[in-house]
Amino acid sequence: MEMAEAPRAALIDARVLNSCRHRLAIEATEVPVAGFVVDSGVKQRVEAAELHRARVRDELTARTSGWVIIDSDGPTADRAAATIAACAAGAQRIWGAVLPSEPDTGRRGKVEILLRDDERGGYIPVIVVNHKVTDPRNAEIEGGTVTSGLDAWSPREDPARKARPQSRDQMRLAHLYRMLQRHGYASPAVVGGAIGFAFDCILVHDLSTLLDDYDRRFADRIAVARGELPTQPSQVPECRSCPWWSRCATWLTDARDVSLVATGARADVLRASNVNTVDELALWTGEAPSDWQFGNFEDAIVTAKAWLKDVPLVRRHEHVQVQRADVEVDVDLESYQESGAYLWGTLLDGHYRPFVTWDPLPTDDEGRSFGEFWTWLSSVRREAAANGKTFAAYCYSRRAEDKWLLDSARRFAGQPGVPSVGEVRAFIDGPDWVDMYEAVTDEFVCPNGKGLKKIAPVAGFNWRDAEAGGEASMGWYREAVGYDGDPDLTQRTRLLEYNEDDVIATKVLREWMSTKADEEIPHLTDL
Repeated sequence: MEMAEAPRAALIDARVLNSCRHRLAIEATEVPVAGFVVDSGVKQRVEAAELHRARVRDELTARTSGWVIIDSDGPTADRAAATIAACAAGAQRIWGAVLPSEPDTGRRGKVEILLRDDERGGYIPVIVVNHKVTDPRNAEIEGGTVTSGLDAWSPREDPARKARPQSRDQMRLAHLYRMLQRHGYASPAVVGGAIGFAFDCILVHDLSTLLDDYDRRFADRIAVARGELPTQPSQVPECRSCPWWSRCATWLTDARDVSLVATGARADVLRASNVNTVDELALWTGEAPSDWQFGNFEDAIVTAKAWLKDVPLVRRHEHVQVQRADVEVDVDLESYQESGAYLWGTLLDGHYRPFVTWDPLPTDDEGRSFGEFWTWLSSVRREAAANGKTFAAYCYSRRAEDKWLLDSARRFAGQPGVPSVGEVRAFIDGPDWVDMYEAVTDEFVCPNGKGLKKIAPVAGFNWRDAEAGGEASMGWYREAVGYDGDPDLTQRTRLLEYNEDDVIATKVLREWMSTKADEEIPHLTDL
């Protein structure tokens, strides 16, 4: 374990409440890693979030009055003083608020919007985020989603939307509420709000149910930042973009730490049961830990055994099975953040056919390419049925495809070839839509992860581009459509080849599962 020696004047914001404790301990005492290059995907998400906030600011301040704008370029102390002065003066709306840092508690924080609660007094914190905070829903279904209009604080039950709450949003709002309380400016309503990517409402969060959890989490994190609690490395999703990962990876490997095969909260549960290493997990007998909530515990044990033997996959059954059809189409989409899906790539009988728009998203031309994709796919299905042949369309991890199929049907309703939401729902809920990720999950235990780029190489497929990946493709897309300059046609070719490789990989994986996996992959009993 490592004990940080941070000064007691350490200050933290809400960002660290949902991030790695050990990283917080390191960064409280050490300077950033020299020469570390921020992941391009992370950088693009930050830039997109900044643009979204600027759009929200410009539109809200243009159509509503009573705003006090805090100068974003001024010193932090001056911005905090200006914020408190605006609150004391009873400003109706404050943009870019910075709350005074609290050396004693360790809090620091800023918020896009403070809205005055005219009914109860005080202020309501409203954050602006670049992800969805609600989804559409059937108006006949009752629910507890509360939203407010953008132009005036007016909380109400909203039958047209269902909430998509995220812990990081909730913890940030609770953090800001505690800071407002400190200065006597928190609304007695104990609520906060979030404006999401759609910029169509404010999702209202009831903070009264969150404050106890927030207080516990904050107390832990500030103690870590002050060097009062020890930490040790543990593998979590954040590790993939952490500048300290190489250091932690060495420690974890040398220690044969259990988080190498059971990441995040799973490792915490195992350590609470005195299982600290991969070896100890592999030797586990008996019932699963009472608080194990992460699926089949036997899979965790098998994963540990496979890791020790350096086995990439383990068969669950005597024979590997996967749905096959007379006519098989592979599908893979490419999207750019929440702006849209610009490419629907398909593979039929070895022929790659892309349906694409190179107009920068958002664009109505996205509807044209989607309509053409759906028209083509539907014609292949009809032709198969007319010829008495079975049909199946395959994707890998259907969550993204399902989301953009449904979203595209809603957004481009009425355009040529665009199906109704009901047609899309019938397709994705039917037997013709096959998720190869689910097939892999059903047939194998996967010690190294279940992503296509982890699994397809075991089946003998490798991508042409060594940098191929979802995060990298975001940067390629920006260059391909000319977000930052003239369009780069070579990057369009790169994206098409990357997408083509994705659909070929799905096909190769399916065929391998049908023909060779039984012989090449060990069974559970072999471990």
